[in-house]
Amino acid sequence: MASLDAPRSIPSWAAQGDSEHYEEALKALETYKKKDPAKVVVRFKAVGNAPIMKQNFYKITSSNRFQAVIQFLRKELGWKAGDPLFTYINLAFSPAPDDTVSNLFKSFATDGHLIVNYSTTAAWG
Repeated sequence: MASLDAPRSIPSWAAQGDSEHYEEALKALETYKKKDPAKVVVRFKAVGNAPIMKQNFYKITSSNRFQAVIQFLRKELGWKAGDPLFTYINLAFSPAPDDTVSNLFKSFATDGHLIVNYSTTAAWG
């Protein structure tokens, strides 16, 4: 699996001979490398027979992929990688693991929280 911090290089279309594209590519690369320090509040809610967490509000770095949220939830629940875990946003859909927390928050936040429902069995869709 590729690391989120894997080194990136300047694309071939932005060779140094074309200074305008090269500078633009360098600027984009530097912007990409910067981590967004902003955090969003994620609220976990159990569905069905899933165990209820003692603490269900957490601040999570917005630049994380949703996969990091799933891994965090597994750790908090004490579940192994093979244990069934289904996650949903606002009881509606299951986000892709490569979605960013920031995008999900911007699109689906409720009262300033990103609500992540979790279950041991498929509940919807």
